Amino acid sequence: MQSFRTELENPIVEKDIIDLEKKIRAFREGKIHDEKFRSLRLARGIYGQRQPGVQMIRIKLPFGKITFKQLVRIADISDEYGSRNLHLTTRQDIQIHYVSLERTPELWAKLEQDDITLREACGNTVRNVTASPASGIDPQEPFDVSPYAHATFEYFLRNPVCQEMGRKFKISFSSSDADTAFSYIHDIGVIPKLKSNGERGFKVLLGGGLGAQPLLASIVEEFLPEDQLIPYIEAIIRVFDRYGERNNRNKARMKYLIQKIGLEEVLRLAEIERTAIKVKSYPINRDAVPQPVLPEQTTFAEVSISNPFRYEQWLATNVFEQKQTGFYGVYIKVPVGDISSDTARELVKVLQPLVADEIRVTQNQGLLLKFVRKEALPALYEGLAKLELAAPGFDSVADVTTCPGTDTCNLGISNSMTMARVLEDLIYNEYEDFIYNRDIKIKISGCMNSCGQHGLAHIGFHGSSLKAGTKVLPSVQVMLGGGTVGDGIGRAADRVIKVPSKRATDVLRTLLDDYKELSTEGELYNDYYDRQGGKDYFYRLLKPLADLTSLTDDEFVDWGHQETFVTAIGVGECAGVIIDLVATLLYESEEKLGWANQSFQAGAWSDAIYHSYNTLLSSAKALLLDKSVNTSTQAAVIREFDANYVEKGEFDIEGSFNDLVLQINQHEPSEEFATAYLAQATEFLEKSKAKREALVQ
Repeated sequence: MQSFRTELENPIVEKDIIDLEKKIRAFREGKIHDEKFRSLRLARGIYGQRQPGVQMIRIKLPFGKITFKQLVRIADISDEYGSRNLHLTTRQDIQIHYVSLERTPELWAKLEQDDITLREACGNTVRNVTASPASGIDPQEPFDVSPYAHATFEYFLRNPVCQEMGRKFKISFSSSDADTAFSYIHDIGVIPKLKSNGERGFKVLLGGGLGAQPLLASIVEEFLPEDQLIPYIEAIIRVFDRYGERNNRNKARMKYLIQKIGLEEVLRLAEIERTAIKVKSYPINRDAVPQPVLPEQTTFAEVSISNPFRYEQWLATNVFEQKQTGFYGVYIKVPVGDISSDTARELVKVLQPLVADEIRVTQNQGLLLKFVRKEALPALYEGLAKLELAAPGFDSVADVTTCPGTDTCNLGISNSMTMARVLEDLIYNEYEDFIYNRDIKIKISGCMNSCGQHGLAHIGFHGSSLKAGTKVLPSVQVMLGGGTVGDGIGRAADRVIKVPSKRATDVLRTLLDDYKELSTEGELYNDYYDRQGGKDYFYRLLKPLADLTSLTDDEFVDWGHQETFVTAIGVGECAGVIIDLVATLLYESEEKLGWANQSFQAGAWSDAIYHSYNTLLSSAKALLLDKSVNTSTQAAVIREFDANYVEKGEFDIEGSFNDLVLQINQHEPSEEFATAYLAQATEFLEKSKAKREALVQ
C-alpha cells in the first residue's frame, strides 16, 4: 500500500484510508466483529452486493458535480477494480460494482488523487447532499444554491455529530420553487428565497422520507437567513442523534422521531442544542463553486445531421436556454443509469471542445451539460448519437427511473432494470408523442424501499410477489398519483393494486390509453387522477390485470430471467447495523476517547466535546448490556444508566449521569469546557472498564 499512500496530499484522507486497510486486515483475522466491521465499511462507501464476496462502491459526488477528469478517473477505476460500468443513482452518486474488499483502500486512494471521496456515501451518516442539477444556470432560480450545498457537504463530512446516528440523514437543495430536488421527501429540504432588499435565505422542510411508509416533510421555516442554515441543520442532527431510534431500523428515520415526540418538541430540543454548536452564524462563501471553465472554441464547422427528425425531437426535449444569455443546457438520457467505462471516456472526448468542464448527475439518473453555444448543438448531437446517448425525451414518460433491483441489491425482489428498459421501449414504439410529456414520471424500485423513488411517481411500480396456489410469481405493486406540486409541496403515490410483473406493460398501456381518451386539453396527470376518482377508479380499471386464473408459464419468470422466480432477499445494508456487544462497545469507547484527544490537541473544541459525549454513551451502553438492558436511543441510555447503576449505588459519580452527559448542550464549545468534559469522559471510561472487569470476575 505504500506506493499510493505517498501520493496523497491530504493527511486526514490518508489516515482514513490507512485505517480502512488496518480494519480490513483485523476483520479477516477475526479481531473485529462482523457487525461492527459492516458499520465501518458502510460509512466508507463500501456496500455488500447480492453476489457473495464482492462489494458495491458508492462514490459521493456532492450535488452531482463532476469534471471531465474525474469522470475519466472513475471510468479507469471501474476498469481496474470493477465491472467496467458506471451506475448513476437517484442520489446523484456514481456506483461501481463487483469490487474485492481487499482492494477498496487502494481504489479509494486513487480516486482521492482527483478529489473524489467514498467517505459517508453509505451508512448511518449524512448522505450525499443533493441539489437541482440545473443550479447555477436555472432561469427560474433566485440564486445559485451550489455553494450552499457544497458548504453543507464540507461541514458535515467527518463531523462527529453525524458519524454514528441511528440511521441515514438526507439533505436536498432545490434551485427554485419548481422543487426539482424534491425537498418534501428529505430529512431536511431547502428552497432558495430572495427578499426584495436582496437578502438571501431558505424555506426549510423537515422530516420527509419515502421507503415503505412515505411521509411528506413539514414546512418549519418560511425564510431562514443564509448564515443560519448550517447551524440550524446541525441542531436538528444533534437532536436526531440523541433521541432517534437505534434498534428498530424500520423506525429509525427522522420522520419517525417527529411522529413519536411531535414536531414542536423536536424544534424545542433543537433550540436547546444551539448553545453547544461551535458556530452561531455560518456565512457561506458564494464563490466556493465557481462557474466551470468554458471551451475555448467559439466557432464550429457545419455538421450534417444524420436524423433531422430525431434532432428536432432532441432539441425540443433535452435542450433549454440557460439564464446566461447565449448558452444552453443539454440533458443526456442514460438508460437505467448505466454507462460503460469505455463510453464514459468517449463521451468526454466528444464534450471537451463543445461544453463547459462540469457535468451534473441528475436525480433521474441522467447527465446535464452546461454552457453549450447554439452553434455547437449539431456537433454535440451527432457526437452523442454515435455513442447512443442522444435519445430524446429526457425526464419524460419515456425516461424511467429505476434502482438496480435484483441485478446487485441484497433487498431486491424483482428485476427493475429490465422492466424499465421494456417500458421505455413501449413508449418509444407505441406512444411516441409522450416523449414530449414531462409531467408524468414513471419510477420503479426492486422492493418497497423506494430507492427508485416510486413513492413520488405519477406511475410507480415496486417489486413484490404473489401466491398462485402453491407457486410464487414475481409481481409489482402499482403506485399512482404521486409527484411534485411545487414550493415544498408534494404528493405521495397511492398503493392501488398488485399484478404479475409481466403485466406491467399492460398496466402502462391501460393507464396511458385512459389518460389519452379521458383527460382534458392540457390537463396535468394528477388533476386527471383526482377528477377520475383517484385510487378507487384506477383499482377498478386495473383489476382485470390482477386476475390469476389465467397465468402462463412465462409469468412465473421475472423480467430478464430464464429461471422460475423465487423470493430470495438478503440482509439489507442501507441503514447500517446495531452494535450491542459489551467488549466491542468498550473498545469503541476507547477509540472515541482517542479521537477526542486528537481533536483537543488540534484545538477543535467542539469536535473534542462531541467525541467525549460519545465516549460517555458507549461506555454506559456497554454496562447496561451486562444487565441485559438494551436501549433504543441515546436518551434512553442516559435514563437507564441512572436507573440501573447510579440510583442503585452501583456506579459512583457526582450527581446523576444525566447531569454529567447533558452538560454538552448547556455550555459554549470553549477550551475550558472541552478540557473539563474530556477529563470527565476519561474518568468515566476508566471506571466503566474497572466495573466490567469486576463483573466478569
